[in-house]
Amino acid sequence: MFEAENIKDWRGHAVLDAEGRRIGELESVYVDTSSDEPAFSAVLVGLPTRRRLVFVPLDGATVGPGHLKVRVSRKQVKNAPSIDRDGELLAEEEAAVFAHYERPYRQGAGGRRLARR
Repeated sequence: MFEAENIKDWRGHAVLDAEGRRIGELESVYVDTSSDEPAFSAVLVGLPTRRRLVFVPLDGATVGPGHLKVRVSRKQVKNAPSIDRDGELLAEEEAAVFAHYERPYRQGAGGRRLARR
C-alpha cells in the first residue's frame, strides 16, 4: 500500500493503471480528512501544452521501482474529474470525484472530505 509518509518521495513518479499502462505523473496526494489516509492522487496527464490534473483513487495502490500502480483503468481515468494544473479541488466538486469511481461520499469535518498533501 502507498504510505502517506512517503508522499514527497513519490512526486514526479509514473502512475500506472491496473494493466501496467502509464497514466501520467504523480503530482500530489489527497488524504481523507476523517482518517488521514491517502484516498486519491492528482495525476498530471495530457500534452505539454494542455496538461491537467485528474483524480485517481488510491485504495489498493501498490508501489514498485519508480512507479505507483493503481487499480483502475487508464480509460476510466481519462474521463475522471480534473482541475487545471494551478487549480484547486473545491469542496463542492469532491462528490463528483467519488461518484466517477463509484465510491461512497460523505462530507468531512469543516465541509471537506479531501485534503491535499
